[in-house]
Amino acid sequence: MTFAKKELFDDDLQEMALYFKVLSHPARLAILKYLAEKKTCISGDISNELPLSRTTVSQHLQELKKAGLIHGEIDGVKVNYCLCNENIKKLKIMIDELTELIDVEIKCTL
Repeated sequence: MTFAKKELFDDDLQEMALYFKVLSHPARLAILKYLAEKKTCISGDISNELPLSRTTVSQHLQELKKAGLIHGEIDGVKVNYCLCNENIKKLKIMIDELTELIDVEIKCTL
């Protein structure tokens, strides 16, 4: 049996990998985009905005919550969803730092 051996990498890389794994599904990106465009917390059913079932959207919301990219607070029978600004800013910094390291002008010479 093989293991991922994540523990061999520093905490920053593990955290970045977690974010990227969560962001690897287009439905999750669509949810983040929708929340960002609204610029406010959303009360109600986000599944009305996506071409997916309510159950599927709920599963994607849970993954985003688990990663800390959104908050979901129960308000009566509805849930208010918001971007977690602190972690979104942290993710943006991570992406910016990574892309700065990757010089797009470098040509592969295979």
